[in-house]
Amino acid sequence: MTKRTSTPADAVLVAIDMSKHRQEVLIERPEGGRRRRMTVMATKADYDRLASELGDVARPVIVGFEATGNYHRTLAHRLLSAGFELRLISSVALARTREALHNGWDKNDSKDAQVILHMLRIGATQRYVDPLAAGINDLQEMSKTHEAISKAKTQTWHRLLTHYLPLYFPEIERFAGNSRSDWFLALLERFPTPASMITLGKEAFTREAWGLVGRKVSKARLLNDIYETACASVALPVDEDSIAIAMFRMVIAQARSLIRQRDEIERTAHALLSDNRDYQLLRMIPGIGPINALTILAEAGDLRRFAHHRQFLKFCGLDLATCQSGTFRGRTKLSKYGNARLRRTFWMATQVAIRQRDNSFRDKLGRYVAGHGNDPDRRRKAMTALTAKMARVAHAVIKTGAEYRPFVERADTRWKDPSLSCREGAAATL
Repeated sequence: MTKRTSTPADAVLVAIDMSKHRQEVLIERPEGGRRRRMTVMATKADYDRLASELGDVARPVIVGFEATGNYHRTLAHRLLSAGFELRLISSVALARTREALHNGWDKNDSKDAQVILHMLRIGATQRYVDPLAAGINDLQEMSKTHEAISKAKTQTWHRLLTHYLPLYFPEIERFAGNSRSDWFLALLERFPTPASMITLGKEAFTREAWGLVGRKVSKARLLNDIYETACASVALPVDEDSIAIAMFRMVIAQARSLIRQRDEIERTAHALLSDNRDYQLLRMIPGIGPINALTILAEAGDLRRFAHHRQFLKFCGLDLATCQSGTFRGRTKLSKYGNARLRRTFWMATQVAIRQRDNSFRDKLGRYVAGHGNDPDRRRKAMTALTAKMARVAHAVIKTGAEYRPFVERADTRWKDPSLSCREGAAATL
């Protein structure tokens, strides 16, 4: 969230254009004169040299840089540890300012350093939060690793459903159920083809598969249905010891391994955060489970640093924007210039909340779409408004320290129709 930030008149401004192996540094003193240029390589010796030279300046030092992947993290932490004030430059704001200043779209490292220096001078910067210094580095790593493993697991699951099962056991897909379940994969790993079940016979198959399907209510009936399905299967007649089935089992083992890794991260995250008051407050909100709460704390850090909920909505990209010029007024929609992972997390939490009973999210959705159940555009606008509401509630409970109250809003509560104005719908009160 770029905003005007006061810059001390006597401060030395340092602009750094970050890259993987080298950083271009431009230093400007307040009394004017020739700017100093430096090239800093991504080595400890160069980082220490830069910190030492800046430390010898007997004035306040403000360092500005653009986030570049994760390449900026090490140098930023080194400078922050040395006591310098760090400012973050928005990539979008940097690009727009560069085009405006130089009347062109071309870019290079030295030009970017000049633009960063200009933005430092006018105070168009953001606050930089170092995850390690803020104590959220572990949370970020758990959250991002969980997301990566979940995506890999979903890809593997889809590969099983769309490639292997249609070839070697198409009928068993109806027993798959929830993709979080491991019992189905354990059963497939042991019995990858119908023939592997039929050759044992029903009784032997039931005994061997009994411990694989978990704690099912009607386990005997389930196994009987699976066996009867195998007897009527149209699967390809492939031997169980063939290379094709070995590849099938390899993918199944990969999916099971990803499930175990994901579950381990969830247990670790809950054990780490179970005594965290912010985590406990977030878990009380409908739709926010352990992983959603972890992601919110990892991506947003301390929500108390946002003085108003509108600042937090802008940080999430849930603020509304309109293109307007003269008599023309475009459609109001989300800016989406904020943190995409936070925005997606609140959207998914809202999807869960509206399926639960007796909470204000479900109640408000019902009032938004009343009489327009078949209007997808109205429902989308309502979900956008509820997502913004979810973010406001998360900010409110942490900032005030008050527990979420699971009340149902009254039918006569003042609200504004999202079909008339998306801005009004997203700004509805808690």
